[in-house]
Amino acid sequence: MNPLRPLVVAAQGWWVRRTIHLLPPAGGPASGLVGDSLAEPLRIAVVGESTAAGAGVAVHQDGFAGALAHGLAESTGRAVLWSVVGQFGATARRIRHRLIPQLGPRYDLVVLLAGANDVLSGRSAAEWRADLTAILDLLALRSGRTIVVGTPPFASFPSLPRTLRRHLAESGQALDEVARQVCATREDAEWMPSADDQVGPDFFAADGFHPSAIGYRRWAELVREKVEASSLAAAPPAAGEPRPVTASESTP
Repeated sequence: MNPLRPLVVAAQGWWVRRTIHLLPPAGGPASGLVGDSLAEPLRIAVVGESTAAGAGVAVHQDGFAGALAHGLAESTGRAVLWSVVGQFGATARRIRHRLIPQLGPRYDLVVLLAGANDVLSGRSAAEWRADLTAILDLLALRSGRTIVVGTPPFASFPSLPRTLRRHLAESGQALDEVARQVCATREDAEWMPSADDQVGPDFFAADGFHPSAIGYRRWAELVREKVEASSLAAAPPAAGEPRPVTASESTP
């Protein structure tokens, strides 16, 4: 590695923090019902960082959760009851200790959007592994299935200088590899990449950092395809009471 690269990354990070004005989280209701069906609705939750919170769009209906709910309702014919628990700047540790306890008791599917802030704050792969494992243990008490979405496509972020983009993308790939390993050992969780090869300028909101409404729709479509590929959307809702809470739910 070029010995000057850490200095360039630090300088570019300093410049980005002082020049980019990040868009706020979405407003409006953080839950809703999409579709109209006599069948029991699919119950889904989206939990995580600013993308879960809908940063880049005005309301959650235009964000990831709304797009996923509409996609599932349209493709399956089932109503979808969706909810969001997200926080701007949340690392996996904060998601584990502060956001997961805010979720309801039972879902058919939970989508975890996390990792970007762990990359940006320089958290280690070991810290990420410990927190992700605990998050999945906690979500297993509430959901029959969890989709862990990979870190954002930093290499395509128009707001970031080239060297910083490369550095963040490589760091994200390291965390993604850990997430793949963790999910591979479980029957209740799956990892998937956050984007395909269709990440163009219209994927991003005006801040060049968060997705636009178009970006969220494309992203949610990838997750919808993943969900339907394993027939979860066609399955009956999860039944039974949640298992007892384990010690991993305790706060620091």
